[in-house]
Amino acid sequence: MSRIKIKNFGPIKGGLQDNDGWLDIKKVTLFIGNQGSGKSVIAKLISSFTWIEKALVRGDYDQKWFERRNRLKNQFLGYHRLENYLNSNTIIEYEGEAYSIKYKDEFLTIRETSDTYPLPQIMYVPAERNFITYVKTPKELKLSSDSLKEFLAEFDNAKDEMKGTLSLPINDVNVEYDKLNDTLNLKGKDYKVKLTESSSGFQSLVPLYIVSHYLSNSVKKQSENKEPMSSEEMTRFKKGVTDVWNNDDLTDEQKRSALSVIASKFNKTAFVNIVEEPEQNLFPSSQWQMLQSLLEFNNMNIGNKLIITTHSPYLINFLSIAIQGGYLNKKIETSSNKNILRDELRKIISEKSITPSNSVAVYQLDENDGIITPLSMSMGIPSDRNYLNDMLREGNQLFDKLLEIEEKL
Repeated sequence: MSRIKIKNFGPIKGGLQDNDGWLDIKKVTLFIGNQGSGKSVIAKLISSFTWIEKALVRGDYDQKWFERRNRLKNQFLGYHRLENYLNSNTIIEYEGEAYSIKYKDEFLTIRETSDTYPLPQIMYVPAERNFITYVKTPKELKLSSDSLKEFLAEFDNAKDEMKGTLSLPINDVNVEYDKLNDTLNLKGKDYKVKLTESSSGFQSLVPLYIVSHYLSNSVKKQSENKEPMSSEEMTRFKKGVTDVWNNDDLTDEQKRSALSVIASKFNKTAFVNIVEEPEQNLFPSSQWQMLQSLLEFNNMNIGNKLIITTHSPYLINFLSIAIQGGYLNKKIETSSNKNILRDELRKIISEKSITPSNSVAVYQLDENDGIITPLSMSMGIPSDRNYLNDMLREGNQLFDKLLEIEEKL
């Protein structure tokens, strides 16, 4: 399990107040809070440092290259437009599967911690994803967001891999790709409509769903064809990388090409899916179906991780259903009525989506003081005493006060 510590970075001031400041990045990790509280900031930092670790293992660049002054600020934080969030008091520490990385006093230091590593496919799904399905020719747009450009590239790859129709998790609707006209079409029971002409909910869901479906299945196939790097393989891999870097006859471009050839020998065995606001424009029941799909993709491989930023109280409640479903699934196997109970459970939640409680972490962010707090768990279930549900209760209390005024009339 990886973890990250953040202090004095953008809206995040004091960081996490317990666990010595460390946020555990579990198999399923959610960040909730008001706008501007730093949810996406943390998600983007996790994306950046996970990518740096991956690049170090593969040997895309050597350690000294990463440790050069301002490299983190100008090249990696700039990718997610976070470069101006740094200040002289910023501290960021990341402990991954293979490397420990620390940014302090405006310098980056790196230390190798392990020689085994599940090579991940990292995908950052930005909230602006519905933009690329709203316009007819997104390829012709001059996108200024690097993360959106990368997502668009994977979106195109996912479309190219589609064969026939793909069932969406909501409304009994399928999606098909017309390669000749480069258009996606939605097909219901008695209608067919272009995605560009569909509702905002579908325009948000479809790119998220087909990219997550494509990458999770791609990684699963790769992991089935090749085991993760063993210690011996890692040694051979690093030797090949060192030989390339020490070859003065090669240009930097030729070195990068050679490193890509070496890295391609080691297949990805994990999918890190980082999703901003998956509930975007979706009705609550559709949010539940969408979440089950993301959890199913996340369960395809042991090393997969699902990281979500959200404003939706429904997602927390639905995640509780997935956790309770996992708890009951274990108990049902020892029951004399297991066949009947198993069928009843499957009507509520797919077996592929159930989630163990010890694989979940939920963090709340406060935009006023820049503090992060872990959401308490009761019997492994996320507490309903959270910022999102607090706002629902506040709405009910305000309505009660209006009724009190009405009684005085």
